[in-house]
Amino acid sequence: MSYVALSGLSAAQLDLNTTSNNIANANTFGFKESRAEFGDVYSNSLFTNAKTTPGGGVQANQVAQMFHEGSSIYTNNPMDLRISGTGFFAVAKDRLTPQQNEMTRNGAFHLNKDNYMVTANEEYLLGYNVDPNTGEVSSYEPQPLNIPAEFGKPKQTANVEVGVNLPASAAVKNPQGFNYADPDTYNRSTSSTIYDSMGQSYKLTTYYLKDQTQANSWQVYYTVTDKGGEKPLNVAGGDATNATGHLGHSMRFNNDGTLASLNSGNPIVTQPLGEQPIPLELNGGDPTQSLVFDLNTSTQFAAPFELTKFNEDGATTGFLTKVDFDENGSVYGTYSNGENITLGRVALVRVPNEQGLDKKGGTQWNSTNNSGDKIWGESNKGSYGTISSGSLEQSNIDMTQELVDLISAQRNFQANSRSLEVHNQLQQNILQIR
Repeated sequence: MSYVALSGLSAAQLDLNTTSNNIANANTFGFKESRAEFGDVYSNSLFTNAKTTPGGGVQANQVAQMFHEGSSIYTNNPMDLRISGTGFFAVAKDRLTPQQNEMTRNGAFHLNKDNYMVTANEEYLLGYNVDPNTGEVSSYEPQPLNIPAEFGKPKQTANVEVGVNLPASAAVKNPQGFNYADPDTYNRSTSSTIYDSMGQSYKLTTYYLKDQTQANSWQVYYTVTDKGGEKPLNVAGGDATNATGHLGHSMRFNNDGTLASLNSGNPIVTQPLGEQPIPLELNGGDPTQSLVFDLNTSTQFAAPFELTKFNEDGATTGFLTKVDFDENGSVYGTYSNGENITLGRVALVRVPNEQGLDKKGGTQWNSTNNSGDKIWGESNKGSYGTISSGSLEQSNIDMTQELVDLISAQRNFQANSRSLEVHNQLQQNILQIR
């Protein structure tokens, strides 16, 4: 009888410990409820009478984990990730050995000093490389996800494509009186940014004036502004000039508003003024190199002035300004140079038997022979769940049920303690018989 009561006490203590652990982790992200499971004990023997065997007590079979989903908590932090459905995040303790990894449902990630996504324990979140053109996974070999703080090398501007509508009803101007410092001497102007070989930005300003000397004709001039101020930029082989020697080009239109000729049919190539070279380090610092302009989509319609197209092929180094995730687990980096790059895709893992996973602590598990090998995949495909950014999975603990279980475990403990006390009292009574 005493051994039966002791097994009951041990079982009740295990139940208390399991329930207490659940309650203690009620606010642990990604935590999964544990449940103590027990079995009765019967001795088997040739000399055992099954009809009168009372049983030998209780034994602990296992502490099973319940992998049903917890509720969501919204954080507005894009690096907080939640899996809705099946799957685990894969994390590695060592960046250089990602094949040695563990599984977790805790999606509270942040960037470390090297811009890798890591857990609170500095374990690396694993993901896949993607094809920059298609955005599809190029290799299912997991690697630590890195979010570069900078993206892109500086690229000098060599070509500029501009499209404008020049209003047919605009007032005519005298090209000889053009002065970029005097807004009364031209009709409109536009400004854009160009870059030198070091990624330094400059303002390129284009001035448009309607030519009074020829119908349906406009004159176009350019300036570049750097730290030294605004300076005129001449057009190589230009066919428009003013009293100051600033060389521009002409644009002539047909009666239907379409472009008839551009700089007498020659390509528009700008170059610095001969006696006043522009201190612009374009093309490796050689100021004789040129910028090529494409204005072939320009029109002259009876409509307001409008910039219809602008493209330039220069770029500066971009600095990380924003990180986003989509439902497929793709991570996008937005950079200050306007680049929006797909940097990778979060890896998801599942196993055939979740109950066979080995608990590692820190809301992490590892695969075993009982669970089966890890199966790698990605969000929103096949049997894998969907990744949501800006939210976390809370523990799946039901506090009401846990408190009820705690009371029940306490009653079981008290009852087995009383049973042991009664057994002790009976032994005392027997010893006192004379």
